[in-house]
Amino acid sequence: MQFQILSFKNPDGKRLAARLDLPIDEKPSAYAVFAHCFTCNKNYNAVVNIDRALAMEGIAVLRFDFTGLGESEGDFSETDFSTNVSDLIAAAEFLRENYEAPKLLIGHSLGGAAVIQAAHKIESIQAVATIAAPADPSSLLRFLGEQFRRDLETKGKTEINISGRAFKVRKQFLEDLQQNTMEQTIRSLRKPLVIFHSPADQIVPIENAAKIFMAARHPKSFISLDKADHLLTNREDSLYVGSVLAAWSKKYLHVLEKPEIKRDLSDNRVIARTGRKGYQTEIIANGHSLIADEPIAVGGADTGPTPYDLMVAGLGACTGMTLRMYADRKGLPLEAIIVRLRHQKIHAQDCIGCESANTKIDFIEREIELQGDLDESVKKKLLEIANHCPVHRTLEVPTKIESRLKE
Repeated sequence: MQFQILSFKNPDGKRLAARLDLPIDEKPSAYAVFAHCFTCNKNYNAVVNIDRALAMEGIAVLRFDFTGLGESEGDFSETDFSTNVSDLIAAAEFLRENYEAPKLLIGHSLGGAAVIQAAHKIESIQAVATIAAPADPSSLLRFLGEQFRRDLETKGKTEINISGRAFKVRKQFLEDLQQNTMEQTIRSLRKPLVIFHSPADQIVPIENAAKIFMAARHPKSFISLDKADHLLTNREDSLYVGSVLAAWSKKYLHVLEKPEIKRDLSDNRVIARTGRKGYQTEIIANGHSLIADEPIAVGGADTGPTPYDLMVAGLGACTGMTLRMYADRKGLPLEAIIVRLRHQKIHAQDCIGCESANTKIDFIEREIELQGDLDESVKKKLLEIANHCPVHRTLEVPTKIESRLKE
């Protein structure tokens, strides 16, 4: 996933910090805007994971900090739900003027309520997604607590702690939440809507998802996030939302399938294609598509295993297949084989049996777990067989690689 650090002005002229996540080495098929939750910012892990899944399917996503939050300018105490909606509209307008008008709005928690409101005011929007969204903004008051409400009503202002920072909240925030009702807004949405919500959500109960779903017109979808918490703090939950949302969006945004590598069907060679930006590489092997990449720490996007990961994975697969073949032929009660591998560069002097001590060599550590009712003598024989798997033998002997440029 590539990205650009950006900023744009809200209706009051305040600079809002933003980041545009882009597909690697391809023109986006569509653009989206992500509205984060009330206690989050644009860099919250769940937002990043969802954006990455969409970018991999060709959808660019603009995420930004609302006024007074994160890296954005402004005083949070002067904001309310309506200003969040205005910020969203400003974000969409920024995309329209500088890139392409957004087709998808995504909102988490209170951001979900905001995208439903904003969708009516952004002509280009073709679909809306909510995650743990309240059916009515005023329901957020139950989470903030009775003391919060009393302080606002009696004192006219109070403080709230957001991600370790204290923010002042004024009475207008309370009044705005109470005035914004959602049911009629949802009924008149008339755009494809997908609702993600967890039955275990302790902040915005699942009943909110039911109210949104019942009020919305078709096409509408509900995806249950079983056991997830409100903020999707478990990485697997946000990855799941991202993958499902990416698949759902392709239908309603008419996202084109990524072009496949052109290949001659009579050519049975493995093909690897690395594009103009980043290290992500598409691999076609025997008709199967794989992705390789490098970790973020070295400039990659971490969208797939590294080349060395794939190399040792081949050794692991070959080891397991060879042992299975031998066990089946001998009638051994081998239930399963688990091969764990690690590759590293080491000095030859640290390697027992290596001839030259002054150079670095490739060292692959392989641990084989054999499951089944096997005695020690059989296990030792299987270890001997593992050392004779074809890929093992290829890696241990000198290999000649001949390269040429395609004419």
